[in-house]
Amino acid sequence: MSQTPAAASTSDSLTTPLARAAAVPVPPADSLAGRFALAANPHPATDAERAQALTDLHFGRVFTDHMAHARWTRTGGWTDHAIIPFGDLTLSPAAAVLHYAQEIFEGIKAYRHADGSVWTFRPRYNAARLNLSARRMAVPELPEEDFIASLVDLVRTDEAWVPSGEGESLYLRPYAFASEAFLGVHAADTIDYYVIASPSGAYFTHGLQPISIWVAQDYHRAGRGGTGFAKTGGNYASSLLPQQEAAAQGCDQVCFLDDVTEKNLEELGGMNLMIVDADGTVRTPRLTGTILEGNTRSAIIRLLQDAGRRVVEETIPLERLLEDIDSGKVREVFACGTAAVVVPLGRLKGKDFDVAIEGSEVTHEIYDRLTGIQYGRLEDPYDWMYRLA
Repeated sequence: MSQTPAAASTSDSLTTPLARAAAVPVPPADSLAGRFALAANPHPATDAERAQALTDLHFGRVFTDHMAHARWTRTGGWTDHAIIPFGDLTLSPAAAVLHYAQEIFEGIKAYRHADGSVWTFRPRYNAARLNLSARRMAVPELPEEDFIASLVDLVRTDEAWVPSGEGESLYLRPYAFASEAFLGVHAADTIDYYVIASPSGAYFTHGLQPISIWVAQDYHRAGRGGTGFAKTGGNYASSLLPQQEAAAQGCDQVCFLDDVTEKNLEELGGMNLMIVDADGTVRTPRLTGTILEGNTRSAIIRLLQDAGRRVVEETIPLERLLEDIDSGKVREVFACGTAAVVVPLGRLKGKDFDVAIEGSEVTHEIYDRLTGIQYGRLEDPYDWMYRLA
């Protein structure tokens, strides 16, 4: 099946606004530190409790002693920047987020290097994407350097919570939501911003073992003109029922098709897709406004291109992918995202098909290269890593 020129283009990882934002230098952490004043937790975890949490790591289950916070009001802008004790929030039952889902979030990690220092990966990309999501969700933009400062101050406060084992990290979750109490469909006048942190092991406990994918053909993650490109909770809520369907079919994750033709691959519930052809070309679904532009996706495109591989963003019909797997044109398929980094797809299943995908060579190469940079084991020629503490 041929592709029209409009549907396929060689990828340039520096052409999107988010990728360009990631290339803008960030001031040293020492110059940003202190923007979020510390109000220390009077009852932090004991050394024994923290040691136990760092020994028995699970993704997003245990949280550090503190969290970052700022508040926006329509009359006062962003104020009250602080590092405060981690704890339950007090919200009115009429808080707008509970009724109208005006909310955005991000995901980013802090990595412990061998010398004990703590680093993060392309933080301005996440800061810019938070604001991209904010514009779509009618949430006020947070200055990018305030976003990064919130990570600096939180990680420096809770540095002892950053694990040091293979594949381990401190997962950081910045988010903002409409906290104003009202029942009425309009953008809120009060927004609260937080960053919480969770020491975590690998997202998939089986590491780089291939996962199985269920292709949802009755549900869609997002629609044209909607919020698919934004990182907002509703996109993930819409994936939960199909994810249950995937589990019932013996699959680990769900993959969505486009909402217009219902034939073209888009993304998994929380990861982008990449397909490796026998000739070495790597293809990925083009950004249509319904696909989240992943930080990991962007970095992998750059790594692949610099390794001499041709990377193409195009419309990828499911039917053609199945034919190409059967003929041997496609050697491997992998998914990528902040939490999982990369993971090979070993099985693709749907209502009337069930195919195996054997290859994972490029997946392993990319995993080793990317994590090598993130954990400081390999040179970082792109200045992607940013020292927090």
